[in-house]
Amino acid sequence: MCYIAAMPLPDTMFCAQQINIPPQLPDILKNFSKAAIRTQPEDLLLWSAAYFNALSKGEVLPVKDRLEINTTQKTDTGLTPGLLKTLHKQLSFKETCSKEDLQEKWKGLCLHMDHLETLLSLGSFDSDINWMEFFALGCSALGGTLVSSLKFACEILTEDEEGGAGRIPFNIFVKLYTYLAHLDGDMPQDHIDNFLRSLQAQVDKQNGMIQVSNFYIGRKCGKKIGKAMDDRKEVIENNKTTAIDE
Repeated sequence: MCYIAAMPLPDTMFCAQQINIPPQLPDILKNFSKAAIRTQPEDLLLWSAAYFNALSKGEVLPVKDRLEINTTQKTDTGLTPGLLKTLHKQLSFKETCSKEDLQEKWKGLCLHMDHLETLLSLGSFDSDINWMEFFALGCSALGGTLVSSLKFACEILTEDEEGGAGRIPFNIFVKLYTYLAHLDGDMPQDHIDNFLRSLQAQVDKQNGMIQVSNFYIGRKCGKKIGKAMDDRKEVIENNKTTAIDE
């Protein structure tokens, strides 16, 4: 007697209507594809895992607002204004964030972990990190000089349209400027105070806001901070001028 093994019959689809496609799938894939194109992650699979993990938890997605083209970077870390803005949206909802949360978000954006450790070391951060202080260090990595760092901060934090005045509340500007000036370590307190006082009249006319044109005139000045990302120590220009051109 001959036995023939019974083989399972393949599923037979007679028409497309028999295929059950979750109704949310097209929009999920469309939004994911647009986000990947805007963000241009270095490691697509790593970023995708972070994207869908955040999506499943209802968290802020690791996605840039727009595609950055010809972004100038002061260091080879991959950090850009768009990525720093994304980190800010992910972590600024509380005054402090944990080191673990920062590491997770940083990794999810495919940024270099050794650069993160350098920033944490420069800021002498512990397990709980003051977010705005870390944000200021991120701006210093982008800008290289104190004035350029503040320009990046205004452009990232502003609610103005891209290319606009770059206005932010003056009290936030004061905190960022004071923190970076003290980190510089070579700026007398009276210089800090005098500079901030020199801006007050303009700020009063602008309803407590400061804008980039109030302090930035398009040239380098001040003390170098950003180069510390390369050799893990601060690099300070050897001059006696104030950090901000008058």
